[in-house]
Amino acid sequence: MSKVSKIADLTPFSRGVNVLAKVIEKAPERTVLSKFDRTEHKIVEATIADETGAITLVLWDDNIDKINEGDTIELENAFVKVFKRSMQLNIGRYGTLKVSEKEMKEVNTKNNLSEKEVERRPFRTGFSREKGRGMPRK
Repeated sequence: MSKVSKIADLTPFSRGVNVLAKVIEKAPERTVLSKFDRTEHKIVEATIADETGAITLVLWDDNIDKINEGDTIELENAFVKVFKRSMQLNIGRYGTLKVSEKEMKEVNTKNNLSEKEVERRPFRTGFSREKGRGMPRK
């Protein structure tokens, strides 16, 4: 794994990050509908942490069963998304997730980035509502 980011250094704009972390907690699985094509997907939120902090990792479908509580995991090419004013780490279709051979003993769960409220990302400029594109600002 190339350059590894520390969880405490992640921002709402973090993209293409590599993270080594321990799975602290894995919430129960739930089912959601895709907003794009209305298909059903399984989703799980897991709390992961390293020595600098913690964050919620969102796992979809096939990635859910790849990890368990207590595992040390390696994420490559992950990104941060703001959902309901909370930062979440996502793998997406271009990222990878695997259980690591490395062991992580010391973790910091007190600095949980997902528990801190953040502003939503601003909408991109250059879109025109008159043409039916873009979203109105709130």
